[in-house]
Amino acid sequence: MPVGERRNRGPAAVGSGVPWGAMEPASDEQAAGAGPVRRTDDTVELVLTFDDDGAVRSTPVPRVDAPAGAVEASDVLDATDVPEEPGPTVAPRAGSRRALRQKRDTRRRRRERAGAEGGADTPVDVDVVVVGAGQAGLSAAYHLRAHGFAAAGERGWEDAERTFVVLDEAPQPGGAWQHRWPGLTMADAHGVHELPGMPLLVPDPTEPAARAVPYYFAQYEDAFDLQVQRPVRVARVRDDDGRLLVESHVVDRPDERVVWRARGLVNASGTWTKPFWPAYPGQGQFRGRQLHTHDYTTPEALADGHVVVIGGGTSAVQLLLALSRVTTTTWVTRRPPLWRDEEFTPEVGRAAVALVEERTRAGLPPQSVVSVTGLPLTDAYRAGIESGVLVARPVFSRITPTGVEWDGSPADEGWADGPSSVEAATLLWCTGFRAALDHLAPLHLRGPGGGIVMDGTGVAADPRIQLVGYGPSASTIGANRAGREAVTRLRDLLDRAVRD
Repeated sequence: MPVGERRNRGPAAVGSGVPWGAMEPASDEQAAGAGPVRRTDDTVELVLTFDDDGAVRSTPVPRVDAPAGAVEASDVLDATDVPEEPGPTVAPRAGSRRALRQKRDTRRRRRERAGAEGGADTPVDVDVVVVGAGQAGLSAAYHLRAHGFAAAGERGWEDAERTFVVLDEAPQPGGAWQHRWPGLTMADAHGVHELPGMPLLVPDPTEPAARAVPYYFAQYEDAFDLQVQRPVRVARVRDDDGRLLVESHVVDRPDERVVWRARGLVNASGTWTKPFWPAYPGQGQFRGRQLHTHDYTTPEALADGHVVVIGGGTSAVQLLLALSRVTTTTWVTRRPPLWRDEEFTPEVGRAAVALVEERTRAGLPPQSVVSVTGLPLTDAYRAGIESGVLVARPVFSRITPTGVEWDGSPADEGWADGPSSVEAATLLWCTGFRAALDHLAPLHLRGPGGGIVMDGTGVAADPRIQLVGYGPSASTIGANRAGREAVTRLRDLLDRAVRD
């Protein structure tokens, strides 16, 4: 069907005329084209502070740079990339978290009031479906807006020339940040980067990242009226004579479903839902607790005995430092930690990006960013090394009912020596995550190498599919730029379809 031809726009929710989570109609001012207040000074921003009830006070203050050490190496990788194209820019609104929660509750109640009649099996036509509303998904939605796409659910979207919808599995805004452990503050968090068009303001660096970032994301969704549909799970995506059928349902009500029919898809489903657990001999016999970073809450919860931390990334390092304040620890890694004391120059960044992109172009699974960039040697990490906390041993040979064992204890260069066995109350697996792509399985995108052959953000074999937050873009600033690239590619794809 040519772009611009009237499409089947509804019902997009079971028994209703609007999609799940559709927001209230725009105000008269918004309908007339008056958007949110724009930034007029790059040196002064609106800083928001909150009381326990969520009430807000705003104060204009000079912009504050991110705390020292708060930017992950991976977020420097794209520093020499092409600057963002100009787009709409807003300052955070002085609205309370309670008000944003009330808006979400209103949308949920509207969906729940919808009857159970009809609509579920009739595809709803949109041009682009965005799966996931984390950093990459919101960036893509922003750039879709900037290119004139209307969000499903807004006033008049049924008659818009080009449309999109964002589907998110989480019950509230925030992406994976809403699940991070409570002790991770904004000062300690690595890789928090502002979304395009709205500054990220941190009036209190001690505020938990799991609270501050979701609030920022909620403001962002509201400011740009992205109409995110949640909590909605995408079950599978399949081809239908050149179109993509995206089958989705409410997370806790599988019978409440919608099928979206799209010309393109931006997959920003991230990795949080797929923690990686490597297998070792004896793992099932361990009588203590085994946790993944995904499940970690506070160091105090693990203060009842020795903790073996497995993994060589930033999360392992942060949790080791936190746990060392309440208990004893042993750190094990597959490779000796690579501490980088040199500056992350543009040349280093370009080389690291090239290594990651080389794998995805070859159809190999992406490696972790740390495996390419190493760990930044901050003052806190240096102190951890000197105290013996951040000194790693090679991975154990087996797991026993009471701990772990090594076959011999010779230390290779870069690793520390130690006893042949260690008893532990907890094994903490900081072993990373894998891309959550199971819903794309019907498209058969994976190659013989186990990964997906990529051309930038596009799947080489199917340019309708754009993967953001995958491979070279698996960092927050990289995800921003990937969102822009993905939208540009899909816009060009739609333009070519019109010309043809």
